[in-house]
Amino acid sequence: MIGTGILKGMAVTARNFVGSYFDKERLITVQYPEERSPLPENYRNFPILIYDGEDSQAGLRCVACKICEKECPPQCIYIEKSKDKKPDYIGKPQFYPAMFDIDVSVCMSCQICVEVCPFDAIKMDTEFELSNTDRFGGLLFNKHHLAKSNEEYHKIHPIEAAEVDGRLAAEKAKADAKAKADAEAKAKAAAAKAATPPPPQPAPVPAR
Repeated sequence: MIGTGILKGMAVTARNFVGSYFDKERLITVQYPEERSPLPENYRNFPILIYDGEDSQAGLRCVACKICEKECPPQCIYIEKSKDKKPDYIGKPQFYPAMFDIDVSVCMSCQICVEVCPFDAIKMDTEFELSNTDRFGGLLFNKHHLAKSNEEYHKIHPIEAAEVDGRLAAEKAKADAKAKADAEAKAKAAAAKAATPPPPQPAPVPAR
């Protein structure tokens, strides 16, 4: 029958139109800011720096490798590497960012910095209420402003954070096992060396 497709389409439109007045899930008006629509987990806005533990600076995962700074398309990340080192999450001494700034007025939320980071140190936040009267200094975030705990990361991206924690735990377990094996090998080598009798001393040559 000619026109069946049009009638079906009009029926869908009518059903959506009527449902938008009565179905709570279809209501499109949200009384913001008193009411807020839940954000999907894959929503992203601007980057943040993840830290472990209680200290937001000592626990930063970032080692100032500057990969994100080099790969950033709009070049809005500015990093200055420290002169000394601190232990990372597996106890290995690493450099840390003496300065880590992101100009969010330039950032285009592409997430490339997250994808290239080998330490899972930088992730995307969901905060979008960043209005500021200072379009330059007020939107240049330093490492103190960017730092967010791993617990906060779990709240905004629970599935992704759980995957990252599992991967980091596996890497730490592997590193611990390797360190234990190396220590045992050294101990065995030292024990074998101690058990080996010293070579006989040559007989003294009689004096003439």
